This record gives sequence, C-alpha cells and structure tokens, in this order.
Amino acid sequence: MSVNKFQINGSCKLSGSITPQGAKNEALQVLCAVLLTDQEVIIRNIPCIRDVNTLIDIIADMGVTVEHIDKHTCRFKADNIQPEYLQSREFAEKTAKIRGSVMLVGPLLARFGKAYIPKPGGDKIGRRRLDTHFIGLQNLGAKFEYNSDGKFYNVEGKNLKGTYMLLDEASVTGTANIILTAVMAQGTTTIYNAACEPYIQQLCKMLNKMGARISGIGSNLLTIEGVTSLNGCDHTILPDMIEIGSFIGLAAMTRSALTINNVSYQNLGIIPRAFQRLGIQMELRGDDLFIPAQEHYEIETFIDGSILTIDDAPWPGLTPDLLSVLLVVATQANGSVLFHQKMFESRLFFVDKLIDMGAQIILCDPHRATVIGLNNKHRLKGINMTSPDIRAGMAMLIAALSAKGTSVIDNIDQIDRGYEDIDLRINALGGNIIRL
Repeated sequence: MSVNKFQINGSCKLSGSITPQGAKNEALQVLCAVLLTDQEVIIRNIPCIRDVNTLIDIIADMGVTVEHIDKHTCRFKADNIQPEYLQSREFAEKTAKIRGSVMLVGPLLARFGKAYIPKPGGDKIGRRRLDTHFIGLQNLGAKFEYNSDGKFYNVEGKNLKGTYMLLDEASVTGTANIILTAVMAQGTTTIYNAACEPYIQQLCKMLNKMGARISGIGSNLLTIEGVTSLNGCDHTILPDMIEIGSFIGLAAMTRSALTINNVSYQNLGIIPRAFQRLGIQMELRGDDLFIPAQEHYEIETFIDGSILTIDDAPWPGLTPDLLSVLLVVATQANGSVLFHQKMFESRLFFVDKLIDMGAQIILCDPHRATVIGLNNKHRLKGINMTSPDIRAGMAMLIAALSAKGTSVIDNIDQIDRGYEDIDLRINALGGNIIRL
C-alpha cells in the first residue's frame, strides 16, 4: 500500500480552463513502436505519468537512446539494443509493474525474432487474459512458452509469415501487439475483429509514416502488407479522452464552469453523448469544450420511459475506463440509471465507498450497479478511502471534491499512474487537494 495520500477539502467551486495530457493508452503503444527501427523517432505530447515513464525507462535500459527535448517530447534511437538485458532481474521487475509492457513483445519479435517478458502488471480490475496476444503471434508463426515458476513468457519466431486471423475479442493491446509484429512479417496479414480505437488508428498512422503498409485504418478489418524494414518518423499523441471525460465529470459534480482545451473532438466518439444522457450540457467552441455550471441535471430515459442503461463496449462503443466517472456523476443527477460494466468484474467494487459518502447505489452483482440520483439535494460527505485502480481513484477524487467536509484518499500512486500532476492542475482551477 502506498504511503502517499490526498487530503481533499470538498465543496470547492472551480473555474478556468484545463488542457488534457497526451493519451496514456496511445503513448504505451507508440513507445513500443520505436523498437522497430534503428532510425530516429520523435514522439510529442507524451504524458509525464508513472506508467509511461516506467516504459521509457525500460526501453532506455534495453539500449535505446532517449533524449528529452522537453517535458513532453522525446527523441528515440533504437540502434543498440542489448538482448541480454531481457534476461535481467531489473527488466523482470520493471516490466511486471505495468500492463503496457506486454506490447514490447511484438516489435522485439518482428525485429529480432525473439522476445522475453514477465507476466505484466497493471490494475487489479479482474481477469485480463493475454490469449489474444499470443494466439495472434502464433498465427504469424511464433512459438511461445509460459514458465509458471518464473512467471515469464518466452516467444520466438525467426520467419514470421502473414496470414488471415479472426480475433476472439477486440482487444486493444492484443490488436496493437499483432500489428507491431505483422508489419515486418513476410506477406499479407489480415486482422478481422480488430480493435479500432483512436489509439490503434494513431499507431497505424505512425507505422505508415515509418514505411509500413496498413490499410483499413478506423475499421475492424485491417490489412497489413509486410515490409523488410522501417524508417524513423515524427509523431504527436492525441489528447487523452479519459482525462477529457474525467474533466467533464469534475465540472458537473462541482457545479462549475470549465473549459477543456484542445480536445480533438472528432476522436471522442460517443463520450460526449454519454455525459449528455446524464443531463450534462456542453458547448463546442472551436476544438475547446465548454462545460457550463449546472445546479441540476436530469438523466434521460429510453423512449418508452424505462430506466436508462449505460454500458461499456469496444470502440465505437463507450470505453470502460470512463464508467467509474459516469457513475459518480449520476449520484447527483435527477433520475436513475443502471450501469453495466461488461468487461471487468471488479471495477464496480469501489461503489461501497460512494455509498459510505451518502450515495444511493444498489450493487446488483459484480457487473451491474443501479444509481438513484440525489439531484444535488443531499451532498456527498467526506470520508477516508483507498484507490483500487487508476479510474476508480479518479472517480473517488471527483466525488471528494464535490463532497461536504474533508476526504482522504490512500494509495494515490494508482492515480499518478494515469493522471499527470492532477492535484496541481485541479488546484489551479480552485480545488483544495493536499498531497500528504
């Protein structure tokens, strides 16, 4: 358990504007892609957060030259990879800290014919299997072995060949790993039921700039014509859609007027509509999103008058990473809503703390919770709680900022993994968060 805590004095009215960080999930993918070439790659708008910094440290330790041009821009050159580092205890310890490290397998396999990686870490939000990754690599001709004693994966494939594959799930990291491998396999690879999130689209666009031949970008059917080598490139990461959604929820819960700058609205998909269904108003001003102060917001019902259901789904459906924030926002809405978290069976368990704060929530089972909104008539009250994962931690922080009294959130390392200087940035808007 982390010794770091947030002390939050709630009921603060916020105002001003905030700029979202670069997208964490995209950063983890495109950073792994630098291993595919010995030429220079520049990546801009990199979020300065724990998971991303850990991955940069790992690839630097592997022998990649990393030059920090500024806080959010780095120049990489992977012309001196040290394969023996992959067998070190330090590599095992670092890669086990973040789930994104599993995407190192694809580019290492594509370029060097072998990869070694411990079982990756990340959020404890339920089962997160890696079958899609390794079945996809096996389809390309790789052989892998899982050592249950050492808890690591060993993958080898000297002569990878393109093929057709139908993924059993539209896994984002699984799709990314297969793409990172297939770009340098012989022949043509076709991936059906591929994830098509903006992060995957960005990875494909970056790889095409490097000389890859990927078509079908933005759809769930990708075609990859293998090439023998890739060049360097200059790539800019999108703003983080999860942070943008979190800031919409923050404005709603604190009844504050906020402007979210440079949101890349065309890449937000269904996210704005999900908040609008809870009654949150918003206005697009150029590429900035303005959230007006609202004392009350009302949850929509379905056309026949039945209770609204909000559920997660692969893109272009609603990302599961925002369900925790939407659930918190619903606690102060007027009306009721059923949340159905389909993808992970432990992500709703944090609602017991919201209930302790005064929220009216019925946890139906590990995947479903019904929220009866309080319509801002009864404010949440501050309590002590512990962040179980990145997204629930942010949802708890939003709840605490809106609550009466003082809250303390323990294990904020989880929040720091996904949100850059979140306390300082919210305090600049008028919040009152103290890092203990």
